[in-house]
Amino acid sequence: MDMSRARGTRERLVVIGGDAAGMSAASQARRLKGPDELEIVAFERGHFTSYSACGIPYWVGGDVSTPEELIARTPEEHRARDIDLRMRTEVVELDVAGGRVRARDVDSGAESWTSYDKLVIGTGARPIRPDMPGVDAPGVHGVQTLDDGQALLDSLARTRGRRAVVVGAGYIGVEMAEAFVNRGYDVTVVNRGKEPMSTLDPDMGRLVHKAMEGLGITMVNDAHVTELRTGDDGRVRAVVTEDAEYPADVVVLGIGVRPETSLAEAAGLPLGQHHGLLTDMAMRVRGHENIWAGGDCVEVLDLVSGQERHIALGTHANKHGQVIGTNVGGGYATFPGVVGTAVSKVCDLEIARTGLREKDAHRAGLRFEAVTIESTSRAGYYPEASPMTVKMLAERRTGRLLGVQIVGREGAAKRVDIAAVALTARMTVEQMTALDLGYAPPFSPVWDPVLVAARKATAKVQAGPR
Repeated sequence: MDMSRARGTRERLVVIGGDAAGMSAASQARRLKGPDELEIVAFERGHFTSYSACGIPYWVGGDVSTPEELIARTPEEHRARDIDLRMRTEVVELDVAGGRVRARDVDSGAESWTSYDKLVIGTGARPIRPDMPGVDAPGVHGVQTLDDGQALLDSLARTRGRRAVVVGAGYIGVEMAEAFVNRGYDVTVVNRGKEPMSTLDPDMGRLVHKAMEGLGITMVNDAHVTELRTGDDGRVRAVVTEDAEYPADVVVLGIGVRPETSLAEAAGLPLGQHHGLLTDMAMRVRGHENIWAGGDCVEVLDLVSGQERHIALGTHANKHGQVIGTNVGGGYATFPGVVGTAVSKVCDLEIARTGLREKDAHRAGLRFEAVTIESTSRAGYYPEASPMTVKMLAERRTGRLLGVQIVGREGAAKRVDIAAVALTARMTVEQMTALDLGYAPPFSPVWDPVLVAARKATAKVQAGPR
């Protein structure tokens, strides 16, 4: 058993989780402190480190050839930087009072304790797996890790049928639908919501619904899955709802994720209403001087609503890791919060959002005006100009921008970054109309679609409530 702390003045940093937040923190701390000052021990229960989980649907769909392309840094590369990275090792207990963690070798079952002076928790999130018959049957997959992606591809190689059912129509759901379309499968998406992409307002989700059907995807909305039916061989054969049955040779669960905080909860660390760890702006766990947390296991401040949210995105996780590593290494950094920006696509349809949806604004007690405009990605006369729909929310009376949603083809998704910057700067929609954005016919109309929406929102705010 390893019960002793490092000798002399050298401190020991223990990192739980070997992906974005954890290894970014470890790497940044190593940049600031050498191995003679700081020993770093990291635990990862899987086979891979520092990889892009967001890229898994594109690997499954064939846009990315190998899993190695999704790996930013291998275990060997981390070890070359004097990080003691222990793969296939899962931390199963956290003793805060004793300053130690108990880890188990996944393959052998051997356990040992490791003490720490400083601790980073980067345990990520776990996929939601509903409690229903057949959910653990062969042919039913999640896509949270590279191991999951490899298991799905191995399963597809053994499957003759070409019918795929995706349960859930959030980011993972629509991206996996695209992956199966690219592989030539007949695709059905079964969605509990009234429209796909619950991160959008339903009127914008309806645009996604129509576009997906235009791509040959069967959309089933407002459907509650009750069973994953299996055949005589025990393999999944159908997805059953309260009203119908959909044949399936493979099923992917894209229902969403929850923070993986079971260790933290058992240790008595503070959790928020979304069950994520609560931290201060330095990403230090509240009430614990030497424990930090980041990535999908934490809740973050929404700069628009002022409320805590759980948002599982690699962009945030990497920033959290940089902040944590800087603070652990003796520097100073903070993570002020987010505005909730996310983009996705299904085939050639681009989907983007930032800020608040209508129900978010209502929940925050905000009064607002909402406008929707239709424009084009380029000057209307320029070849291949494509339609684009922009929805914008502005606070009533003040005109402060509250949120933007965009659905369209090429050039739609990244336009949301204009709104993300405006939200961070707490700009009004009237101020946005004066933004000096780049213009040329191949790139946008004279009035960019986001600015057209800002003009309409300004007029509605100035006219006042009806």
